[in-house]
Amino acid sequence: MGDSQTWTAVPAAAERARSVLAAAWSCAVTAEGGREEFVGAHSVDDDGRVLLQVPEDSALLAAAICAPRGEPSAVLEFADVAPVPVRNRIRARVWLAGWFVPEDGRLAFSPTRVVLRPATGAVVIDLDEFAAAEPDPLALAEAQLLTHLADCHSDAVERLTRLVEPDSLHGAVRVQPLAVDRHGLTLRIERARAHGDVRLPFHAPADTVAHLTERMHVLLTQASAASCPRPLQRQRTDGDR
Repeated sequence: MGDSQTWTAVPAAAERARSVLAAAWSCAVTAEGGREEFVGAHSVDDDGRVLLQVPEDSALLAAAICAPRGEPSAVLEFADVAPVPVRNRIRARVWLAGWFVPEDGRLAFSPTRVVLRPATGAVVIDLDEFAAAEPDPLALAEAQLLTHLADCHSDAVERLTRLVEPDSLHGAVRVQPLAVDRHGLTLRIERARAHGDVRLPFHAPADTVAHLTERMHVLLTQASAASCPRPLQRQRTDGDR
């Protein structure tokens, strides 16, 4: 396993938040007029502004027009949902507070506060960093990549567990791919009454799907050279009885 177990590069908080916004299909908006959920209605421009297409009779449109400029008139919430069925599929949430301005038939949202909340706890993101960040280059392809890995290459997922410390696999009943980004692959290890996540970092960032294919081949080669973890073997043997 060597150095690959000690290099734990992960996306910066601003990059992860931008990735969630880029990949999310729905957006929940809480404003003075109440809470509405919009599906397939938002886009994000280069500096992180959210552009929302709403019906003309939406209460949100009226609230945006009446709200004093410069005051937080709404809170947007985006959920980062794991594409592979696992426990606790919400990997993170992103909240943006700010105000809407009608623009070219849409509502343009300028954030005054951005919060990312992964499993490790909430992080307030600097607005300049958020505006300058770009989504992870694999963000839009991640869902297809992970579902393909889980559905068609379960043997590869099992082999990758050889790169996981044996203590982390104690009592494991199932291992699924949870997330992938340019820096690494995350596995969700499920036990009878609990679960945990283990990150397998790539030896170099993967900026394209072709890069990712090469990085995964390197991990699988390393896994093939490693010994099979006994805790996972014992759990599977017990479950087959």
